[in-house]
Amino acid sequence: MYGNSAGPPPTRGAATVITLRVLYAAAGFLTCGLLACVPLFRVAVLRGRWYDWTAAWASLPLSIACLAVVGSLPETDHRTDAAMAGLLLIGAAAAAYFLVIDIRVHAAPRPLVGTPPPHAHFAGPHYGPGHPVGPYTPPAPVQHPVAPPPQHHPAPARIDQVRAELDELSDYLRHHDGRDGGHQGGR
Repeated sequence: MYGNSAGPPPTRGAATVITLRVLYAAAGFLTCGLLACVPLFRVAVLRGRWYDWTAAWASLPLSIACLAVVGSLPETDHRTDAAMAGLLLIGAAAAAYFLVIDIRVHAAPRPLVGTPPPHAHFAGPHYGPGHPVGPYTPPAPVQHPVAPPPQHHPAPARIDQVRAELDELSDYLRHHDGRDGGHQGGR
């Protein structure tokens, strides 16, 4: 019923990725900057860097403050126009920043499962700084990581037990369904 989970997680299709990009980018600008924090929080979750989190948290009170200025002052006041322009700029900047970072994150090659990162050290011959390397010295051997063979797990014994219990249950139901010609007491 649950199967082996040896495979990688499913990847999102191109249409799904584009749809999510459009929705995240539109959230900041189309809500007049009020939800500009949404794409910034998405960037912060994707990358996890402190300045992404700072930008996301700072955009929320800044947007609320600009919206408060727009709502409290009359439309003819120049500060209302400046606050509204600030809201739209915050939304546009958040959308642009999100699109740049999201495209970079999804365009970066992902390491294969089971391979060590490029800076990992391998056991084997090591030619340190004291080892002379001249024109006639053979180059250092290249160490290639060997991936372990995939693990194939046999079907668990629990499946056989469940199968036997289901067979027993179907026999019991056939027996008490009236097909056997008479009613017998319970087991």
